[in-house]
Parts: sequence; structure tokens; C-alpha cells
Amino acid sequence: MSLAESSWKRLVNAALQRDRAGGGAGGGTGQGSLMDYVPSSLPNNRDIDAILRAADELQNEDPSIARILCEHAYSLAQNLDPKSEGRGVLQFKTGLMSVVKQKLAKREVGTIDRTQDSKRLQDFYRLYREKNNVDTLKEEEMQLRESGVLTGELERKTVKRKRLFATLKILGNVLEKVAKEIPDELKHVIDSDAAISEDTIAYNIIPLEAHVTTNAITGFPEVKAAVAALKYFRGLPKLPDNFPIPATRNADMLDFLQYIFGFQKDSVSNQREHIVLLLANEQSRLNIPEEMEPKLDDGAVHKVFLKSLDNYIKWCDYLCIKPAWSNLERISGEKKLLVLSLYFLIWGEAANIRFLPECLCYIFHHMVVEMNEILRQQVSRPAVSCMPVDSHGGSDVGVSFLDHVIAPLKLFTMRMAEHLIQSGETMTTLMSIFGRFAHSNLVGRGERYEFEAGREKHRGGKTSFVEHRTFLRLYHSFHRLWIFLAIMFQTSLQALAIIAFNKNSIISTKTLRQILSLGPTYVLMKFSESLLDVIMMYGAYSTTRRLAVSRIFLRFIWFSLASVFICFLYVNLLQEDTKPIYNSVMFKVYGLVIAIYGGIQLFFSILMHIPSCRNIASKCDRWAVIRFVEGMRQERHYVGRDMYERMSDFIKYFLFWLVVLSAKFSFAYFLQIAPLVGPTRMIMKQDNIQYSWHEFVSIKNYNALTVASLWTPVVAIYLLDIHIFYTIASAFFGFLLGARDRLGEIRSLEAIHKQFEEFPGAFIKALHVPVTNRTFDASHQKAVDKNIVDAAHFAPFWNQIIKFLREEDYITDLEMEMLLMPKNSGRLQLVQWPLFLLSSKILLAKEIAAESNSQEEIVERIGKIEYMKYAVEEVYHTLKLVLTETLEAEGRMWLERIYEDIDTSIKNRKIHNDFQLNKLSLVITRVTALLGILKENETPEHAKGAIKALQDLYDVIRLDVLNFNMRGQYEMWNNLTQAWNEGRLFTELKWPKDPELKALVRRLYSLFTIKDSAAHVPRNLEARRRLQFFTNSLFMDVPPPKSVDKIVFTPYYSEVVLYSMAELTKRNEDGISILFYLQKIYPVRGMMYYRKALMLQSYLERKAGRDGGESTLFGNNMTDAEGFELSPEARAQADLKFTYVVTCQIYGRQKEDKKPEAVDIALLMQRNEALRIAYIDVVDIPKEGISHTEYYSKLVKADINGKDKEIYSIRLPGDPKLGEGKPENQNHAIVFTRGNALQTIDMNQDNYFEEALKMRNLLEEFDPNRDHGIRPPTILGVREHVFTGSVSSLASFMSNQETSFVTLGQRVLAKPLKIRMHYGHPDVFDRVFHITRGGISKASRVINISEDIFAGFNSTLRQGNITHHEYIQVGKGRDVGLNQIALFEGKVASGNGEQVLSRDVYRLGQLLDFFRMLSFYFTTVGFYFSTMLTVLTLYIFLYGRAYLALSGVGATLRERAISLDDTALSAALNAQFLFQIGVFTAVPMILGFILEQGFLKAIVSFTTMQFQLCTVFFTFSLGTRTHYFGRTILHGGARYQATGRGFVVKHITFSENYRLYSRSHFVKGLEVILLLVVYLAYGNDKAGAVSYILLTVSSWFLAGSWLFAPFLFNPAGFEWQKVVVDFTEWTNWLFYRGGIGVKGSESWEAWWEEELSHIRTLSGRIMETILSLRFFVFQYGIVYKLKLQGSDTSFSNYGWSWAALAIIIFLFKVFTFSRKISVNFQLVLRLAQGIAFLVALAVVTVGVVLTDLSVTDIFASVLALIPTGWGILSIACAWKPIIKRIGMWKSIRSLARLYDAGMGMLIFLPVAFCSWFPFLSTFQTRMMFNQAFSRGLEISLILAGNHPNSDL
Repeated sequence: MSLAESSWKRLVNAALQRDRAGGGAGGGTGQGSLMDYVPSSLPNNRDIDAILRAADELQNEDPSIARILCEHAYSLAQNLDPKSEGRGVLQFKTGLMSVVKQKLAKREVGTIDRTQDSKRLQDFYRLYREKNNVDTLKEEEMQLRESGVLTGELERKTVKRKRLFATLKILGNVLEKVAKEIPDELKHVIDSDAAISEDTIAYNIIPLEAHVTTNAITGFPEVKAAVAALKYFRGLPKLPDNFPIPATRNADMLDFLQYIFGFQKDSVSNQREHIVLLLANEQSRLNIPEEMEPKLDDGAVHKVFLKSLDNYIKWCDYLCIKPAWSNLERISGEKKLLVLSLYFLIWGEAANIRFLPECLCYIFHHMVVEMNEILRQQVSRPAVSCMPVDSHGGSDVGVSFLDHVIAPLKLFTMRMAEHLIQSGETMTTLMSIFGRFAHSNLVGRGERYEFEAGREKHRGGKTSFVEHRTFLRLYHSFHRLWIFLAIMFQTSLQALAIIAFNKNSIISTKTLRQILSLGPTYVLMKFSESLLDVIMMYGAYSTTRRLAVSRIFLRFIWFSLASVFICFLYVNLLQEDTKPIYNSVMFKVYGLVIAIYGGIQLFFSILMHIPSCRNIASKCDRWAVIRFVEGMRQERHYVGRDMYERMSDFIKYFLFWLVVLSAKFSFAYFLQIAPLVGPTRMIMKQDNIQYSWHEFVSIKNYNALTVASLWTPVVAIYLLDIHIFYTIASAFFGFLLGARDRLGEIRSLEAIHKQFEEFPGAFIKALHVPVTNRTFDASHQKAVDKNIVDAAHFAPFWNQIIKFLREEDYITDLEMEMLLMPKNSGRLQLVQWPLFLLSSKILLAKEIAAESNSQEEIVERIGKIEYMKYAVEEVYHTLKLVLTETLEAEGRMWLERIYEDIDTSIKNRKIHNDFQLNKLSLVITRVTALLGILKENETPEHAKGAIKALQDLYDVIRLDVLNFNMRGQYEMWNNLTQAWNEGRLFTELKWPKDPELKALVRRLYSLFTIKDSAAHVPRNLEARRRLQFFTNSLFMDVPPPKSVDKIVFTPYYSEVVLYSMAELTKRNEDGISILFYLQKIYPVRGMMYYRKALMLQSYLERKAGRDGGESTLFGNNMTDAEGFELSPEARAQADLKFTYVVTCQIYGRQKEDKKPEAVDIALLMQRNEALRIAYIDVVDIPKEGISHTEYYSKLVKADINGKDKEIYSIRLPGDPKLGEGKPENQNHAIVFTRGNALQTIDMNQDNYFEEALKMRNLLEEFDPNRDHGIRPPTILGVREHVFTGSVSSLASFMSNQETSFVTLGQRVLAKPLKIRMHYGHPDVFDRVFHITRGGISKASRVINISEDIFAGFNSTLRQGNITHHEYIQVGKGRDVGLNQIALFEGKVASGNGEQVLSRDVYRLGQLLDFFRMLSFYFTTVGFYFSTMLTVLTLYIFLYGRAYLALSGVGATLRERAISLDDTALSAALNAQFLFQIGVFTAVPMILGFILEQGFLKAIVSFTTMQFQLCTVFFTFSLGTRTHYFGRTILHGGARYQATGRGFVVKHITFSENYRLYSRSHFVKGLEVILLLVVYLAYGNDKAGAVSYILLTVSSWFLAGSWLFAPFLFNPAGFEWQKVVVDFTEWTNWLFYRGGIGVKGSESWEAWWEEELSHIRTLSGRIMETILSLRFFVFQYGIVYKLKLQGSDTSFSNYGWSWAALAIIIFLFKVFTFSRKISVNFQLVLRLAQGIAFLVALAVVTVGVVLTDLSVTDIFASVLALIPTGWGILSIACAWKPIIKRIGMWKSIRSLARLYDAGMGMLIFLPVAFCSWFPFLSTFQTRMMFNQAFSRGLEISLILAGNHPNSDL
């Protein structure tokens, strides 16, 4: 059984036992346990928890002792909270006493005499030590440790010893409290045992406050040096005698800071370890020789100091103030460490204020000044700033940095947030709240920081920026783009006009005047931008600094005057059209003004790209005049300055955009604008057009609406097609860059086979630390083959990769055996390759030898077949070695003679003459039989069999194979014959027992017996993909790694889910459990491979000697990796470099509520010693009779008993969740991270061991010497592999889409565009850079809902550099169900809608250079805006067509186009919408397939996706993104969507699909169909049928996709039984009226109210009203098309249609009259309804018979009035409060229910019809789960509802 199978079995059994036993949570309490959850409100709950754990352990051994411990725990709880006022304390005490009385006391016979408890404890203490042989155990452990043998026995003894001494320490502590007197002898033993109880003092990584003998970290020289550097130095004032210092360490500078500023004890301990690790990591990279007493290098201190305080230094420089130190060069190393420690202590307790790095800089600045004053004194005193207001500085009572500095800031934050929410602001940004506070209201008064409460009343609100919810924000943020596009559009029109009207003299005075019209356009658009500046600042004028307000109004005045002046000059210039240019004064003035302005702009643009000029500008930035000029040109902010790139990078992305813009404008000019200029002129000249309706606008107005319907789609395409050209260009650039980086070179098993012999050398070059001499064995002083050395170093890593693939159940045992590589460190002087390369090669070589006629032919033919030569050589030499070691006496002599003859024959090229090669099969048969016996253990029977096999082999060689004359060796052969005759030949055998020799025997046997080719090993597709990617990455540009002790690593963030057994076995409605699904598709993997990789690398490097050492292969077997996981040094090195922190805010509550999730988390900690859990503990503490809630940020790990053990507990200033949950969760846990690099891992991600080996290479990218541009990287982008792609076709679409972006797309964003952002996990952060600049995400509610990308924004704005690297990958699970995907895409689109409004996007759009701004726009919010514009273009085009059709203009123009034979006009009216969906957006995916799969596979993959209807899915996603992006900008309402990311293989009900997609897709799809029908009915003739199809096929496809994609991709969507159930469930939902507390999933009315909740603001209501007016066009147009009207176009006809509508609404009201109201006159109501129905029917009948009203008119009227009703309904919903006040809301709700019922039936009927045909359901299943079928997934069984888990 594999390790994976056994682990899975143990997990399932343990979970079943837990469920059956009803075990609780919270540390693993189960049946019979005494320990309950100890309330957090008890201050010393750690001590109580430890005592109860000991009692739980000892209850079966001695109930009396357990009873004594429980009673002592009760007394401690009673003393801590006598009145039981804390939350859960009373229940805890009651439960504990109940346990004591009912369980433990009953086990004690007779009356309990508690006076003997002391004696019982003393006796038990002695007995417990003797029983467990404590002293002997210590000695045995010490002996094993000193032996250096790494076995599991040492681990077991260490754990046992720790547990015993932990229990002994608890017994000793309780005994000291209970006993009045303890014998001296026992007291000495207790003290001695307590000193050894190292694990009773909690520590995270380094035991700084505990005496530890088993943790090797404390012995590392860099750690010793860092700890020693923090000691209490001479210049520090003396601490008070009563200040507590642990006996296990000396006082240090952090103790001094703790005393004077009142930092929390655990926070100080946390930061002490943090600083030690920072210093130790930096020290380890300096290559300092080891000394007896390591000393921290000044260079390490200086580097950490500068990097940690870099933001503070720049902040001081920006404000033109000096830092807290006068001269940095004069500061001693101790003072630097003191200042550094103060900063991190401030940061560690800052809580939510960590999001405001400049606020921390301000606090730090003043606290350093205050600290300097205290340093001048002899004795330490508390800082006044951290004491209560009413104190006088003479006492340290109440000194608290948290309470008196951070808490007021937190309180102010909460008040401001409440103020903004109450005033209608849904977006509360911390930066907005603190923009003024950090500069003005936080003032230094003496030595105290006070909040000026008086100003709060007058200056509350936002500052410097207001997030107004409007689409104008896009123009405001990216005005340079829109100005550029407008100028270029105008230029194209002018160029065409010039060519059209000045064919003979293109260059003329008139031409020049036309070109100069660009000036007014530019200044007017700049004026509009400055006007928007004034408007967008509304709401923040009173709170914004005067300088910033002055700048806004000065710019507005300047551009106002400039616009008037330029326009005045240009108008006068036009009036002088008769004058020559050289005589025109206006032309000269105008040209001079334009030249001066343009020259200045060009000069500054070029100047800012010259490094020396930038440096001069930065130095001059302190001058007020320079700041003013710079501020007038662009905004001046601390965050967002100096975002320039070096010249070479600028040229690269300039050339990229030059290509894109050239293609875009060429397309726009020749294919969009030019074909329409002529037809437009012709349309404008048309007169006497007979309109079908009452026309208001176009008559005598150059047919304005017709021209608008022609040009508006073109303008829309002009604005969006730049994104299409960017997509195409980036795809080709990305393809070329990927090919350059050698991606996709190894894309098949065949490629792995061909290039495997190159892998060891590539591995040494790429992933291994440098080996100084790879051709010389120092231990034996002899030369060795470099290939053997490389293979020996490569083998242990390759083998671990293969073993982990087996553990993950991707390969079988046989495949693992074939893939494993021999150690290559033995006595064979050749490279031994894995069996999968050599399998069947010997048997083929045998045939070649038998068929060949010469030795040369044999050599040639064997050399042509890959690895056959290696197989033959290995068999030849290995067989000689094995037989030499096995045979004795004459047998060995015979063997040596045979090999000598063979060597001689080969040398003389006479192998064919001397040996019968056609008889080799007989030799192989005998050798195989011999090896088959030798691979077994030695027994008498096996010995006889081996002798018999050797004798047979002797006979075959002597009689059948040998061909030469034996006379030359007559004496030897005579001796052999004599031994043979006497029966003693081969009787003396030395059985192979050496492990190496045994392995060689087994390998030889495999080489002889494996007959099948291993060309398909491994068979698992995921295993193949992983091996292909890993081996391919060996040949890529990878930074050379440093040894493990020199790398800088850090903890991870993560969200963890462990499925409980109940969750695993719970069936959905189809009878399928998650467990069955996991068994069929994917095993579960963890993220702990990093630690294992570090341990393996560290272990092998230490065996080889530091820094790689020289190759000593054959001496100490340095490449043997056995036991590496047990090496104390390797484990310590891994712990020093890596810790995995899981942020689980609610873990404390789960423990308290005894949730099974808490047990799952505890199990994870127990299995992974590097795992830490960070959570928020909510504690209710009584203060003066009032319950007071406190919040603690805690870090726990597993203790020696597998329970969670608290390491740190840091009190917070209040509820940490002010903003979005996820970033706040990250923020509270970030203080527990360490090191210089930080990687964030989400719960849907996975990792692989082979990729973990490359992490230290990736970390070397942070090296400033690597060429990444003008700045070193601050975020390293990492490639992701979506491993859920094979689950279904939807999952495959998402996987391919995601892969295209995270590989090809981000490759181009990083280089050459230099604008890659952080798009989520698993990017690696420069941790110190980010924690000193606001963290790794932003947390403001709503606006930061896409919190991840704001880390990239923040990094870029703060002069960071984000790179992308594809030689390493991390697994990622994506959503696999359509509803999940839609929710996820809706969340992302909503997040982008909120980003449009953010100050981050605004500053990036304003302050980036033009071409980086283009890259930023089209890869973030611009992508979604272009997507929305694509759909809007469709609407514009169809409404334009509807206008032409309904107004009659279209028919007239077609007739005149034909009569005039004007083909251009026909083309303009029939072919203008070719790019409405953006066909070319599939190019990146295709090129990505070609690059990484090969051309043929790419074609097959893409074709398969088309057959699986991927185009339908992507079109549907287009609607999702458009709806949520647009709605968010208009109305807001973005919120975090829990997509589930589970294993969705279940049928989704019709009502659920309708609820989710009704407003986003169904309504819009039906509207498109309505427009198409109108165009078909009124705007098309027989001659235009083909053009109609060509023009509208994509629109029909889009509408069909939006309406039916949820059912096409719904499992069992066309199964008749489920369709029937869906209909019943939908009707029940539709007509259930609901009530208070009813959810939207239960009632249509509740859902409808939820759908309207986003319309809250006046502007939103107005916009909804304006947008809804479009639905009235149908009624207005169709009314005049009725036969009843004839040719009458009077406006009264439209009025009569409204009267008809009013009658219909009245009839609807009659038929839907409330039953509750009419209960007393039911008969009258029914009579009235009957009469109304008959009258309506009679009126319609009479109208058809007696008038021109036709049946067609009736249907047309319905077609006209349905959208009108929807428009009325939409407007009523927008003004819901008013409609409610006038009492019409119930009628509106009834009308809305009718519309939803009608829409639902229109969609449901085709689905029901399709479900009549069973083959459609089968086809759908095959389409959705095609890949799963190919992998053997029983999807039919799943969807059929069978129960495959019955065996569990």
C-alpha cells in the first residue's frame, strides 16, 4: 500500500472514529477528556489549559492526581474571576466541577482526604519519574544524538522526553502551590526537571526565552550574532530593579523600549524574534568566516536599517525636514538597532494604522525624538506620550503605547467611517480619513500626541480626493488617452477632407488652417479636464489643503483663459482666409502660441527621461517655484512621484505602442472613417425624405439622426478597437518572448526521453549550488567523469520528486521503480540512468548482435537507438561487478578470464569471430535465472539454485558461445574442468547482502526482464505535465541559487480548508459526495513542500561541505538523501527560512463553539510542525461591573501533545475589521511573519515539490544586481497552473483563459511594458518594502473589494518594480460550474468598477508616462470598459438599424443607393459592424497553445474547444462582465462574492439560474432579439436578406448565448425528469409571496426587492430613468407602421396608442385585483372580470372586421407595447420611494411578476422541448465532461444519481 493510500485510510478512519465518538473541538477534546475550552477572558488561561491537559493525560493512571490538578485549575479560575463575569467563565467552572465530582471523585474509594493531596503529589512525582525511566531516557537520547545516526528512534525518544518533562513541570508547579513544604531532595529534582522542560515555554522559531538543547537554530553563528547585538549596551539608561526579565536571558534594548513606551510583552517578544531573523538573514549573506564568538557585521545592520526605514527617510525628504538623527554616518550600530527596534515595535502594535505608513512615520519621528531625550538621562523613565492625560509623568502606571497612541487613532477612524456612511458614502478609504489627520490634526504638544476634537465637527469628510460614482471618472483619470484619441480622430477626418476637397493642391493655406484646428480641440478638452477637477473635488474642499485647492482653481482659470484665447485667435485666423499666410498677423500669433506651448510640453517630456535631468529636478524640488510649476503641470504627491523607467525600457514599450497605434489608426482611417465620409456627405444632401413617423429632429437638419446612426457605432468601435490591436500585438510579442525564454521546448514524454541525459548538467547549472570541482574526487585523489558527478547530485532530487508523485497517487509502484534514478555514487564508473529510459533495450541489443555481420555494424546500430548504448555498457560492467563480488576461487578466475577475452576481442574488432553472438539469448536466459535467485534473501534452497544457475551459465558459455582456441590458456581451463568434474566449481558463493550490491542485482534483473517499452511512463497526464514543466525549466534563464543558509525566506499567508468526514460523505441531490468526486478526479495536496525542499537542499549541502565544497562522491556518499527529514540541522535551517502562517480569524470562536473545523486545524498543525495559525480572539472582560470586549491577535502552533499552543497574544485597539474582511485578516497576521520575502497562498492553490526546489532561485531575483530595470523588484510574479481544467469543459475554458493571461499576458506586461500588477496569489513580495509602505493589500470597504490588485497599485505608486517569472509555477483551482464562474467574474468586474473610482487608479492614470498609462489602462479598467463598450456598440448599432427601419429612412436610402449605383453607401449601411464582438481576442489563447503544446496539438485543442461551445461560454462571460462593471460604476453595490470553489457537479435548478441571470443576461438577450425582429420586420427587403444574415448573425448568436448558455452548461440540463421538477420549483418560487425574513431563494418578491436594492442615489435613479427611455422607441415607431394608420404621421396617433395602453393596464388591474380585498364580493368581481374580458374581445373583433386593423397589427401592437411596459416598470422601480408613497407599488410588483413569468416561460419552453429528445442530454453530458470521459471519470454514474459511497 502506498503512503498516499495509507494516509488517506488513516484520515478517514480517524474522522469516522471522531464522528462516532462525538468528539468536540478546540484542541482535540474527545470522549473521556477532562479538558474543556478555557475561556479567553481568564487572563492566565495558558496555565489553566496546561494543568487540565496534564490532568487529562493522567486521569487513567491516577484519578486522584487528575482530581487534584482539576481542583487547582478551578481555584486559579476562581481567583482570576471570582464573580464569573467573563464570557464563558461560569460555564467553564460548572463543567469543571461537574467533571471532578461525577468522574474523578467517584473513582477514589472512600472519603476524600484533601489534606493528603500534597503527599499524594510528592509520591506520584517520584513514581512517575521511576515508572517512565526519566534519567535513562535522557541518557539514551543523548547517546543517539551524539552518534549522528538519523533514525526515527531518536525522534521518538525526544518527543517522549519532552512530553514527560512537560508533565513533570506542571506537577512540580502545582506541587509548589499546594504543598506547604517540599523535601530538599525532591525540590532539587523538581528544579532540575523544570530546567530541562524546554517546550513548556512557547516560542515560534527561535527559543529566545527558553533553554533548548534540541533546537539547532540557537547554534547557528548568524543567530548568535544577531541575539548578541541586541544586548543592553552601555549608553542605555538603567532599568528599574522591579522590571521583569526572564531568567533564561539577559536584558536587551527591546526591554528598554518596552519599559519607556509601554509596549505589550508578547508584542515585544514577537518583534525581538522578527528583528533577530532579519539581522541573521542579512548576516548569513555576507560570507563572514565563523568565529568563536560571532559578531554582527556593521554592514548587515546598516543594510537592514536603511531598507526598513527607507520610506521614513524619503518621507522626511519630501517634507523637507531632517530625520530624527542628525547624521546617519555618526550613528553607532547599537543606536541604529535601537531605532530600528522602535520602528518595528510601533509597527507591530499599530493594528489598522499599519495601512497608513506615513502616519506611522509621523509617530515614529516624534517617538525617536522623545527617546533621545530619555537616553540623555541616567535612569529610564516612562515616555509622557504613552501615559494617561491626567498623569504627571512621575509614575509608570498606565504606560501603554496601544492605549494612548494607537487607540485614539483607531477611534477617530471608526468615527469618521460612521460619519461618512451616515452621510451616504458607501466607500470609506483610510487614506481619505487620514489625509489631513496625519498632517494637521495629529500634532506634537510637548511630548504628547493629541487629537484636536474641535476640528472634527468642522472638517469631517474626505480629503484631497472624492470617489464620485460616475463614468466621467474614466475620462478624468485617463484624460490624456481620450484627448489623444480625439485629436487623432479629428486628424483623420481632416486628412480625408483635405484629400477630397483639395485634390489639386493638398498643401495650401486652407489646408494649413484646417490642420491648425487641432489647437482649439486640445485646449477645450484640457479645459473640460480642469472643469472635472473642480467638480470631482466637490465634497472635499473644506478638508483639503489650501495649496491643493489653489492648484485646482488656478488650472481651471488658466485653461479657461487659454481656451477663450486660442479659440479667439483661430476664429480670427479663419476670417482672414483670403490673406496669404505670410501677411496674416493672426496666423503668426496663433502659430507662435501653439509652438511655444507644444515646445515646452515636449521639452519637459524629453527632460524627464534623461537620468541626470531627473536628478537635478529632484534636487530642485525643494524650491517653491519649482514645486509650483511642477504642480501646475501635473499633480504632486508623495505617493505617486518618480514613476519613471530607464531609457532603454522606455524605448521598448514606446516601440510596442508605436506598432499598436499604427495598426489601430491605419485600420480606423482606411476601414472605418474613409468609407463613411463620402456616404455621409451624400446622406446630408438628401432631401424630401418621406418619414414613416412624425419626425422632430432630422427634417431640415441634414438628416442628423441618420448620420448619427451611421457614425455612432464607428466612433464606439474606434474607442474600443485599440484594445483588440493591443491584444493581438501582446499575443505575438508574448509568443516571441516565450520562445526566447525556451518555454515549450519539452512538451512531451518523447522530449523527456531524448533530453534526459542533459538534465543532470542543466540541474547543476540552474538549481544546485556551485560545485567547485566536478572532475576530481578529492577523497581518492583521482579524476572522475563530470557526468557521473552531475548525475550523483541530480539523483536525490529527481528521486524525491518521483516519490512525492507516488505519494500523491499520480504514478504506480511499477512506474515509480522505472522512474527512479540510481544514486550514481557507487563503484560503477558510469552513469546509471532510470529504467524507463533503458527498458527493453537489452533485448533489442541482443537481436541486433545476432543479426549483424560485423562489430562495426553492431556499434553503429546500437548507437542509433537512444540509450541502448548506456544500457549495454551498464549491464556489461554491472554484471562483472556483481559476479566478481559473488564468486570465489575458480569461479572468479573464470569470470575474469571471460571478461578479459571479451575486452581483447572488442579491442581487436574480432567479437564476431571469437563468440557466437546468435547464442546470446541462451546467456541472457541463464543470467536472468541467476539474478532472479540472487535478488532474494539467502537460504539453502536459494544457494543451491544459484549454484545450478551458474553451472548452466558455465555450460552455455563454454559449449555454445566461445568460438576461439583455448590452447593459449590451457592450464586455466584445465583447472576449471577439474573443478567442474569434482563438483566444487561455483560452490563457494558470497551472497550479495550489501544494500548497494543488492540494488544493482535488482536493477540488472529488471533490465533483463522488462520487455515492454516505457515510452508511455508515466501514464497520468498531470504527472507528465509536471515532469515536462520541471525539466523544461532547467534550461531557462534561472538565477544561480545560494546555499540554504544564505537565502532569505519567510512565512506564507493562506486560508485553509480541511473537509470533515461528514462533509466528505454528504451527498448532494444527485447522490454524489465530495469524497467520491475527489477519488475520481484529484487527490488533495498541501503547501508544505517548501520546508521539505529546504531540508533536502540543506541536508545535502551540509554533507558536501559549505558552499558546495569539492566533489567527494566515493568517500562519504554525500549525495545520499536517506534520513534528511530527521536531520536536526536541516530541520533547523528550514525552520529558520520558512514558516507557514494560516490566517483564520474565527479559529478562536470555532474552538469555543467546539466546531469540527477547529479539530481539523489542530490536526493540520500536528502533522506540520512549521504550520502556525493566526486568529482573532474576542474576550469579554468585566470592568467595574460592565462587560468590556477586547480583541487579541494570537499565534498558535502544535505542542508535543498535538494540541494548539499559544505563542503570542497581542491586544488590539478594537475590532480589527474596519474594512474588507480578507485584507484585515492579512493585516492582523502580518506581524507574525518573518524574513525578507513573503508569498501569499489562497485556499484554492496547490504546490509541487519540484517547484519548491526552485524557490531559492526565485528569491535571488530580488538581488539588485539582476537586470530588472532602474529599480530592484518589489513583487515577483509567478506563473500559475490551473489544475481543475480537466474537470469539465467549463473548467477547461476557464483554465485556458486564465493560463493565457497568467503566462503570455503577464509576460508582456512585465517586459517590455513594465506595468505588471499584482493580480492575486501566489506572487512573492519584498516583505520589508511592503510592510513599511502599507502592507500587501488595501482594506477600505467596497472600493477595495478587489484587494489584491491594490497591492500592485501601491507598489508601483511607491516606486516599486513588479516582474514576472515563468520557470516556477504554483497550482491553482478555478471555478468549475457556470454559476461559480459567473459569480467570480461578476466579483472581478465589480471590483474593477470600484477601481475606476479609486485614487490609486486616478494617480496612476495621471502620473505614469503616456505609454505606460496606455498599458495600465488597457490591462485593468480599460479592459472592462472596452468589454462594456463592445456590448454598447451592439446596442447602438441595432438601435440605429431600428431607427432606419421604423422611420422609413433606411428604405429610402437603399432605393437611392441602388438608383445612384453608390456602392459605398450600401457598404456603409450593411457592413459597418464587423468587429462587434472582438473575434481576435482568441489569438492569445491560440498562440499560447502553439508555444507550449506544439502546432498540431494546439489546433486539436482549439478545435475541441469550439465543439464544446467555448464561443458560447466566452460570449456569455462578455455579458457578465459588462453588467457588473457598468452597474457598479452607476450604482455601486459591489460586495465580496463567495463563489464556493467547491466541486460542482450537480444540476442547477431553473429558478436559481433565473435569479442569477435574469437581469444580467436574459433581459438584455430578449431586448437584442426584439431589436432584431423589428429590423427584420420593418427594415429589410428581399434584396437585403443575405446582408441581414451577414449583419445580424453575430447578434443572434450573442442573444442565444445569453439566453441559453446557463442551460447548455447545466449538468442534466436537458433531462426530462429534472426539467419537470425545475418547472414545479420555479412556479412555487414565483408565486410564493414571502414575508419578513424570507430569502430571495425562497420567494420571487424577496428576490425582486433584493434586485432593486442597488438603486439608492438620486444620480442612480436619474441614470436608470434615462436608460429606460430607450424602450419607448418601439411603440413610437411601430404605431406608424400599422395598416390601421395608413400614411397618417400625425402625433395624435402616438397619443391614441397610450390610450390603448392605459386600457390594457386597467384590464390587467381588474384581473389581478387582490383576493384579500375582494373576499366579501367575490361574485361581483368575477362578473366584472368576465364582462371586461368579453368587451375587450368584442372590441378587437369589431376593429378587425370593420376597420383596417389586421391580425398582423395586433401582433405588432403587442411587440410595441411590451417594451413600453418594461420601460414604465423600470422607471417605477428607479423611483421606488415615490411610487410607494402614492400607493402604486403593489400594482408595479404585480406587473413585474407578470413580466418575469413571461420571460421565464419564453426561456423555459425551448429547454423543455429539447428535453423531449434523450440523445440531447447524452450529447450535453459528453460535451461538458469530454476530458473527464477521456480520463475514465464515471460522470454518467454521477449524474444518474447513483450512490457510489455505500461502502464507506
